[in-house]
Amino acid sequence: MFDILPPARIQELIQAYGLWVLFAVVMFESMGIPVPGETALVTTALYAGSTHRIGIVPVIIVAAAAAVSGDNIGYVIGRSIGLRLLERYGRYIRLNEARLRLGQYLFLRHGGKIVFFGRFVAFLRAFAAVLAGANRMRWLYFLIMNALGGICWAVLFGGGAYLFGETIRQVAGPIGLLLLMAAIGLAVAGVIFFRRHEKELEEQASSALQASRSSAP
Repeated sequence: MFDILPPARIQELIQAYGLWVLFAVVMFESMGIPVPGETALVTTALYAGSTHRIGIVPVIIVAAAAAVSGDNIGYVIGRSIGLRLLERYGRYIRLNEARLRLGQYLFLRHGGKIVFFGRFVAFLRAFAAVLAGANRMRWLYFLIMNALGGICWAVLFGGGAYLFGETIRQVAGPIGLLLLMAAIGLAVAGVIFFRRHEKELEEQASSALQASRSSAP
């Protein structure tokens, strides 16, 4: 989400301290702290696929467990403190008013779907759990959707990066370079797509919330 830890640094920490680094980074991001949890997962899985010094199954299990743990802490924070904390300090972690409105709108409209699919969208991955708690979502329902989202996210991103890392290890020369360039291109295209989609959703959320306030007695 935020480039506080570049991939190369994450890999160095993984080599030195093992999967505890992956657990900590993913958990902190899920709590709302600006660290790159998804980058940590992908970097660790690439390292596993290219070196085979760690297995992909432990990587996926650790990432999923960290995601669920961090989200549940975020849920408790949101349940006890609510939106006031985000409204007051959100600007320091790039959670501006438009993004806050977007999160509220999407959560109130779609509930459990946001908890599940929010795991795959950068800023919602960090704040969906807090919003779930702040909006008094039932904990058991939250836990189920959160666990499903965390497991699917870890399998898709971790497993995909692992297979890509295995390909890099086996394919040498210009083919490997082309694969790497293609992956970078896809990543850039994904960032552009989500940024454009985010802006449209922010405008839709703003209009819907204003209409809701206008119609309120």
